[in-house]
Amino acid sequence: MVQKNSSSYWLRLFGPFLLCTLLSLPGLLIAAGAVHVGSIAAAISLGVSIVSAAFMLGWVGEAAELDLAGGLAVSLLAVVTILPEYVVSVYFAFAAGTDPSMVQFASANVTGANRLLLGFGWPVIALIGYFVMRSQKQSGQPAGKFGIDLDDEARTDLGFLLIASLIAIIIPLTHSLSLLVGIALVLLFGFYLWRQSHAEREEPELEGTAAYVGSLPKWGRRVFIIVVFLLSAAIILASAEPFAHNLIEAGSELGVDQYLLVQWLAPLASEAPEFAIAIIFAMKGKANTGLAILISSKVNQWTALAGSLPIAYAVGGGSAAIPMDGRQVEEFMLTAAQTVMGIALLLGLRLGIRASIALFALFAVAFVIADEGVRVDIAWVYFVVALFFFIRRRRYIKQTFAAPFKLPKNQV
Repeated sequence: MVQKNSSSYWLRLFGPFLLCTLLSLPGLLIAAGAVHVGSIAAAISLGVSIVSAAFMLGWVGEAAELDLAGGLAVSLLAVVTILPEYVVSVYFAFAAGTDPSMVQFASANVTGANRLLLGFGWPVIALIGYFVMRSQKQSGQPAGKFGIDLDDEARTDLGFLLIASLIAIIIPLTHSLSLLVGIALVLLFGFYLWRQSHAEREEPELEGTAAYVGSLPKWGRRVFIIVVFLLSAAIILASAEPFAHNLIEAGSELGVDQYLLVQWLAPLASEAPEFAIAIIFAMKGKANTGLAILISSKVNQWTALAGSLPIAYAVGGGSAAIPMDGRQVEEFMLTAAQTVMGIALLLGLRLGIRASIALFALFAVAFVIADEGVRVDIAWVYFVVALFFFIRRRRYIKQTFAAPFKLPKNQV
């Protein structure tokens, strides 16, 4: 950290935020109708605006940990980082209330985001953690068998994921995402935030831009965080609708399946800052912290994000349930199955390299193969593997279910 009040200090504090703001301007001009370009260029520009705003949210979200309870800080950081994706998904669901063709895109964004996070994000953190361990061995530092060990509080997240998965399995069974299911998932998310607010507090270790924000005086920091949050949220809200429309139109121009474009490109763009934060922790030898952030984000996506869809759909003029065709049912089944397998692998609060490879391999196969029958088979593979580990680690099931309902001994 450079000396406070020096020109270098202020440049490093404000520079990244100014750069992100400048990068978001072309997209904002397009969103305002001041500039007219083709759908491909518009989608790229608006996507850059959303990613830039998401990075700013990530930096101030990390700094906000200084003023929040430890567990709640991680949870809210995860909420902040998925805000861009949340806005895009809610817009699709809201628009589907009057335009049935939009229904598929709402489910595409949610299922893609969830599977990308678990099937790609978790293994990447494990891979980086593995190479960090290898480098420690080569430098003579002691290093045992590789594995990312999570703390006991991580079981709370797993418990919430397990409960959310039991609720979400209703979706493929009923071929719809009902308002009751949505409300149940959102209420579960609210309970999750309340529970995390009682977790033990640890002094956060901030890095890079977040560290400069955190070094500001208490009230100066809080005002700065609020201003940046409002600015970033405004950029995302202004960009979300035109980004969604131009992304769909770009798919038509490029001859790419619109569903797949929304399912994978939109979440990849919006989750870039989130992955970046987790990867930075992993590269610094803190893979457990990086994985904890992604697990918390998974809880947010599988509760608040999925649950908000039928609510937005109803508010937008739709019925009390979002109807789903065979493809959407298959996507939710595959996502639920992957989630259950992820929970099963982490019941022992440890993610090893073989488990990471299995998660990524199944994700990659489902990503490449579009055949419905094969993808349903992959979902059953997820379930079978999950069942094996649930049986093998059955001693942890009861405490995992109970974890969300138990407050930590050392409450904040």
